[in-house]
Amino acid sequence: MAPFDQGTQFPRFAEPRLAQALAYSPVVLVHGPRQCGKSTLAKMLGDRQGYGYLSFDNAVTRRSADEDPLGFVDDLPSRVILDEVQRVPALFTTLKSVVDRDRQPGRFLLTGSSNVLLVPKLSDSLAGRMAILRLHPFAQCELAGQPSEFLDRLFEADFPVKTVPRLKEDLLERVVAGGYPPALERPAGPPAHTTRDDWYRDYITSLVQRDVREISRIRSLDALPRLLRLAAARTGQLVNLLDLSTSFQQSRQTIGDYITLLEHIFLLERLPPWYNNHTSRLIKTPKLHLGDSGLACSLLGVDAQTLKSDRSQFGPLLETFVYQEIRRMASWHERHHEFFHYRDKDQAEVDIVIERGSNRIAGVEVKAAATVSAADFKGLKKLKTACGDRFAGGVVLYDGETSAGFGEGLYAIPLRWLWEAP
Repeated sequence: MAPFDQGTQFPRFAEPRLAQALAYSPVVLVHGPRQCGKSTLAKMLGDRQGYGYLSFDNAVTRRSADEDPLGFVDDLPSRVILDEVQRVPALFTTLKSVVDRDRQPGRFLLTGSSNVLLVPKLSDSLAGRMAILRLHPFAQCELAGQPSEFLDRLFEADFPVKTVPRLKEDLLERVVAGGYPPALERPAGPPAHTTRDDWYRDYITSLVQRDVREISRIRSLDALPRLLRLAAARTGQLVNLLDLSTSFQQSRQTIGDYITLLEHIFLLERLPPWYNNHTSRLIKTPKLHLGDSGLACSLLGVDAQTLKSDRSQFGPLLETFVYQEIRRMASWHERHHEFFHYRDKDQAEVDIVIERGSNRIAGVEVKAAATVSAADFKGLKKLKTACGDRFAGGVVLYDGETSAGFGEGLYAIPLRWLWEAP
């Protein structure tokens, strides 16, 4: 993996969708984890379109909006970026009343580091008035500067048969690095106090001490970093609240609430199970994924060399890496995609199930290996049978050299094709 050059302007492929949303909606919210590039994207687009800018990380600005939300909004420029808007929740109701008087498209561009969709009072106040875009840390194709064809090829079951070089150590380094822009600017190792691990450690501390404290009244803030480390050790696995609650000597309900809180600030995701009404032998437990593989590796204290020698640890982290890569490229795609996993009681599974619209389904299985056999397609074949005519295609992604067909609509695909054109 090439070093991250701080002077390079990497494209954000969500930008066209953001511009389109501003052309039609009076309020647009870009939300995602802190430090993923929301403010940079908003300012980059806003500078070209004449937007003013205010951040609620500024204490004076925040107090002004808290004290007199209506007066604050009335004094704003005609088009304005309001950064970290989750810090002033009362503002959403005021924005609703202002927008109802004047529905001029693109007036308010908001950014937020908390998921307002998990707070019904906030999301409902601007229902029908606000477009919402999710921004993730960098995808590998953004770092490469080339949009990925993977999703469309997957749903078209259209992959060429050819040979390409293996990624080998480069794949390990990509998984460990993750996609957060400030982390990518840091070296992976010494000198001291400047490494990615230092950044991730400070990042978690900052989130817990500031963002979590603002949106929750839980007393044991020190439990959240511990829970994150346990979740990192279980990324890509089925959620087991009993196991987690035993480790903390807390109730399952409390641990469930903590996980929801970490989902709220985009550090964890629960991937729901896929099933249909005609299939009764499916496991209906969600999977747990960290929001970024680099964050997971830092929490576990592992580097590329560690993963090279411990393939059992690499497998789940690679699955999270692939899942997040596909989620990121889906976030700017013109078609809507929903994500699930598949597992039945015979242990046949598909790591990632993707629904495009209401009638097309594809599957992705992830292998931390350099070879693939017919047995690796067991889960995809069962998913294909369960979906019937809705099944579009399925792939086993692996760190091998050769792409090859394994039956109608089924392929073994080199992992590098997630971000490189075949």
